[in-house]
Formats: sequence, structure tokens, C-alpha cells
Amino acid sequence: MSEGYFPALVAPGAELSGEQAKRAARQLSLPGFDEVSQRRLAAARVLVIGAGGLGSACIPYLVGAGVGTIGIVDDDVVELSNLHRQVTHTTANIGKSKTASLAQAATALDPNVKIIEHNLRLDSSNALEIFANYDLVIDGSDNFPTRYLSNDAAQLTGIPLIWGSILQHHGQVSVAWHEQGPGYRDLFPVPPAPGTIPDCAAGGVLPGLCGTIGSLLATEALKLIAGLGQPLVGKVLIYDALAASTRTLEYSRDPQAPEISGLIDYVHFCAGSLPEAESVGAEALADALAGADAPVLLDVRNEDERAQQHIAGSLHLPLPQLEAAIESGAELEQIPENVTVYCARGPRSQRAASLLATRGIKANYLDGGLPALAEVAPNLLAEPADIEGA
Repeated sequence: MSEGYFPALVAPGAELSGEQAKRAARQLSLPGFDEVSQRRLAAARVLVIGAGGLGSACIPYLVGAGVGTIGIVDDDVVELSNLHRQVTHTTANIGKSKTASLAQAATALDPNVKIIEHNLRLDSSNALEIFANYDLVIDGSDNFPTRYLSNDAAQLTGIPLIWGSILQHHGQVSVAWHEQGPGYRDLFPVPPAPGTIPDCAAGGVLPGLCGTIGSLLATEALKLIAGLGQPLVGKVLIYDALAASTRTLEYSRDPQAPEISGLIDYVHFCAGSLPEAESVGAEALADALAGADAPVLLDVRNEDERAQQHIAGSLHLPLPQLEAAIESGAELEQIPENVTVYCARGPRSQRAASLLATRGIKANYLDGGLPALAEVAPNLLAEPADIEGA
């Protein structure tokens, strides 16, 4: 390691204990890395957005390196389909919140690391308050609204953002630090048109890619905290797993980029020209379902998600299939003219409702997804016997 190109982000903390020094012995012997560097790591507060493929890969390395405080943001639960790539989670933790599952793994690795669980959906109402308690943020999310939100919130709070993305066989890593260089919006001024880039559920992802990109995210964090090496500020590293190759693309600030003065509705920002869908709260939907004129429900999650839990009597059409049908102009005879769409959290159902509106179908979506309804009306969920035959 060479002398840093940027000043160390975090001031050194207290003297290392004997256990801390022993845990960090292999780091302390590195050229350019000393006890002061390790004390910086121990004093650092790192927020990780997403406890999925990238989060579950980078957090163990942050813990092992001796980062003192790690926050984890996610509102999802561990599912069977996650485990092929999110290897820090376990079969025993299926159904458990991902933040709790990762916290359990982190504490097992080093009980002295402080883990803060933010078991919630990051949005414009809470991002600035959460970010203010950390020195830097790692964005390992899997959707564009969160990526733009993370960039803007990091810029407004003045902290570096390390972001990574993966899809199929490719991954990207970069550092957006507005005090030192360009940000995510300088590289991607506007989000891609909805439906042009599949998510991991539709496009798939090579398992080991998560480990590669996740470890790079952790490494960039360690470099920034301790002031070592040259972080990927103004550069994006692009990795092709099938070709076993990397390339680095340099980019700079966009002089015409609009000023970020506050947070916006990022789901709407990333929805493009699609009509905006209306939401319905869990309690309101539960009341409607108990009435004489109950709405028809459409589940747009994947098969494995539905097999674990779904709302009794709901129709099922995974979002990728719905998108393909809309794009091809196929008939949607199985979907009535008035429908309420639901998914695991909300973003997929919101997009589905907007897509259905383009075909003249009046659709709204369940705010907060299936967990929100399960909390207020668990009696509406299918019985296990029904789930087995789903």
C-alpha cells in the first residue's frame, strides 16, 4: 500500500486493546498500514445499504478488518432463492429479516463490533437522518431509485458514497465523493428507461460475482477510512466475470448537472414517462377485502416468493412476464379492469400498476407490500396447505 491520494477520512480512535491488535496482526504487518490506520478503522462508522448479495459479501470483510460500527439498511427477509449468492445468510435463517441475519453473522465473527440494524425501507423521509450518523456509506442496493437517493443523500450530508452494481456476469464499483470528485449522477445523469435493464430476478446473477464486487466495496471503504492507496474517485471499475477481465473508465463532473438541494420522490423519478400509480395502505386494503365488493389482487413476485407466502385468492403474474406481455402487445385476459397489485415491498407492484395503466387497466398497489398486510391482517394469508399447491 502506498501513501494515500486523499486524506484519511476518520480520525484515529483509542489505543488498540490486546485482542484488537491480535485480530489485526496480518494487517499491521502490511507496508503503509500501521497501528494508527487500525485505530482509524476501529473508530469508523460505515453504513451498508442492502443486506443481499453485495451487503452479505462486504460486511464480513468490514467486520474482519476491524471497522468499529456498521449499520445495515434493508427491509427484506431471507428467502431460499437468495442463498446461492448471499452466502452469509443461512438456510436456518429463511424468513428472518436480512438485517438480523447479517447482524448475527457479524457478531459471530467479532462480538466487539457494534452492529446497528435499520430494518426499514430507505427513502427520502429517513435517508438524511440515517446518513448523518455515519462517516461513509456503501450502496449495495439492487434498484435505481435507491442508488439515486443514496447519491443525493450522501452529497447533502457531505460523506463519501461507495457504490456497486451486479447483473448476470458483470459488476461495477465506484466512489462518489462530491468534496473530492464526481458523483453517481455525473456518470448516470438520468435513470435508464423502465424495463430496459432487468433486475437479478429476471436477468440472473453469477454467484461468485457478489463476492468479487462485495469485497471490492469493502476494500474501497478501508482505503478511504485509513487514507491508503487511490480510491475509485472519478473512476468506475468494470468487471467481466466470464472474461476474467477488468477495465477502468474515468469520468468527471458534469458542469451542466443540476444542483442537488434536497431529496425527491425517487421511485417517480425513475419511472420515466409511465403514469404514476396510486397506492393503497394495508389497513384500507384489509377493510376492502372484508367488504362485499372486494378488489381483485395480483401478485407480481416470483414463483419461489409466492410459494413461501401469498394472499389467499390472489392472481399471480411475475413482473418480468407482465413486462414481456406489455412490450409484445399480448392480451392480458386474466387481469380484470380493476386490480390491486402487491409484491414484497412495493417497487415492483408500483411499476406493474403503472404498466397496467398503459393498457387501460385501473390498478393501484399495496404500499409496503405483503409484509404490511401480514402485520395488520394475517388471516388474509393463504394457509400452508394452500401454499404447497400454489
